[in-house]
Amino acid sequence: MPSRVLLADPLGASSMIAVAAARGPLAGSAATLAVAVAGRSGGAYRLGRGAAELRALGIDAVAALKAEKATGRAGEVTVIPVRRDGLDLVLLAGIGDGSPAALRKAAAAVARRAKDSKSLATTIVDGDDEPAVRAVAEALALATYRYSVNGAKPPALKRAKLVVDDPGGLRPALARAAAVTLAVRRARDLANAPSLGKSPQWLAEQARELGEAAGLTVAVRDAAQLAAEGFGGVLAVGAGSSRPPYFVELAYQPAGADRHVVLVGKGITFDSGGLSLKRTDAIAGMKTDMAGAGAVIATMAALPALEIGVAVTGLVPLAENMPSGSATRPGDVVRHYGGRTDEVLNTDAEGRVVLADALAYAAANLAPDAIVDIATLTGAARIGLGSRHGALYSTSDGLRDELLAAAGSAGERLWAMPLVDDYRDGLDSSIADLRNTGDPEREYSGGSIMAALFLREFAGGVPWAHLDVAGPARAEADEDEVTKGATGFGVRTFLRWLES
Repeated sequence: MPSRVLLADPLGASSMIAVAAARGPLAGSAATLAVAVAGRSGGAYRLGRGAAELRALGIDAVAALKAEKATGRAGEVTVIPVRRDGLDLVLLAGIGDGSPAALRKAAAAVARRAKDSKSLATTIVDGDDEPAVRAVAEALALATYRYSVNGAKPPALKRAKLVVDDPGGLRPALARAAAVTLAVRRARDLANAPSLGKSPQWLAEQARELGEAAGLTVAVRDAAQLAAEGFGGVLAVGAGSSRPPYFVELAYQPAGADRHVVLVGKGITFDSGGLSLKRTDAIAGMKTDMAGAGAVIATMAALPALEIGVAVTGLVPLAENMPSGSATRPGDVVRHYGGRTDEVLNTDAEGRVVLADALAYAAANLAPDAIVDIATLTGAARIGLGSRHGALYSTSDGLRDELLAAAGSAGERLWAMPLVDDYRDGLDSSIADLRNTGDPEREYSGGSIMAALFLREFAGGVPWAHLDVAGPARAEADEDEVTKGATGFGVRTFLRWLES
């Protein structure tokens, strides 16, 4: 395992994606040219900027579209080999309704088709629409991401150019897109790293390195400090591992900030289930059970580059959940930060146990205006919402609506879920303040809701939101700008929310 996380391929760097003025010939400016197809009107295809130049080169784009029965829907790409006049390939890219969401699909499809070219120029962003430029730039960088412990072979594509009317006015938007995609790719790298090398200590070191490089204040607590300060939940989850738990606190304090937000990320560097051992098929992907922590670490490191005006503290409880003679047993009682007790009925419901300490610490010590946690928490959320939507719970309608709007703008999918108070008594324990799973004798399941209700107990009345991202934090295959493996879900939402 390397001492630091490095990006595997170069297109995410800000210098690799540029905006260029719509002047001069497009052919010869790049090995691949992508032109927009906005569908058919009156039986005729509507092509974007660059169509006239294709005709001048003797390229019959309309005939190619007809031959492929193209519709112009977002993400559809018709490929025309050229290999002359400095141009190897023309891509006719469907952009659907031209919305940022449709442009993300189009740009991701173009990036994958152009991965064997050294350079790309595209006119799929027409005009000077900042949200469109950000959507396309982010998708181009994210769709080309690859991870490998051997060092993923990067795509040949090294440069991408967005042809627009006013490049000068759009360069700030491009810079923000670069900062966001760098953060997402860092989160993916952290979550994709194998757990053999990804101990809690290793991940704490990555957080320290990234945080200090960004100018953040970083504090790392080891097991002895956690015991001295009463972080019983983190210690209990990490008790079965030979690799002790840690707790990272990252602080960003811009001048003049009048609002303080706390982000909390679940950092289980490997989740075997503990003594409540998972099935073999369920355990294989558990190196990504710290995806929430990766999202928070990467988000925090991006704040200075985006000049976020809000004070933000990132809390990352880190532990490895393993079975051993020292592991926490079902039926044990844990004393969390602040003194609340928790009867652990299922050691595989460990994420909420470490998050509870962090939430209680934030509410008691940091005076936040809002707390938001993110975690690959429950299989129930994935069963209910599938693999592309995260479940969103909140005690504040305003906070909920802000996060939903940010997710929509960023291209991530959240779905608002209910905190059902009628279920709360299912967490009652006869020997502790509460227990970490619902009453197994009750007829309802609602596992994701029960987990959210458990966490709410520790938020101290502060406006709080919980993102259960067990589905969208991992992908089984490439889809749009999401790549197979860890997705970095949550980073784009957090940064858009904090920017706003």
